[in-house]
Amino acid sequence: MMEKAGQIAGAIWNALNESASLNAKDLKKAVKAKSEKDLYLGLGWLLREDKIEVAGDEKEPVFSLKK
Repeated sequence: MMEKAGQIAGAIWNALNESASLNAKDLKKAVKAKSEKDLYLGLGWLLREDKIEVAGDEKEPVFSLKK
């Protein structure tokens, strides 16, 4: 599970590095995550490491890399 989270986190970081910011739906598509659960597993990893910022609201979060 930890390896999977790390792989998804890496894919998310790469997608956000190429785009200024992405909402959850576009980010899921960009990283080809199989489920929202997988997407949020990777996002949790990056949030824990303080690598990303979350804007927007609970229904429509927008993610970007911290500068």
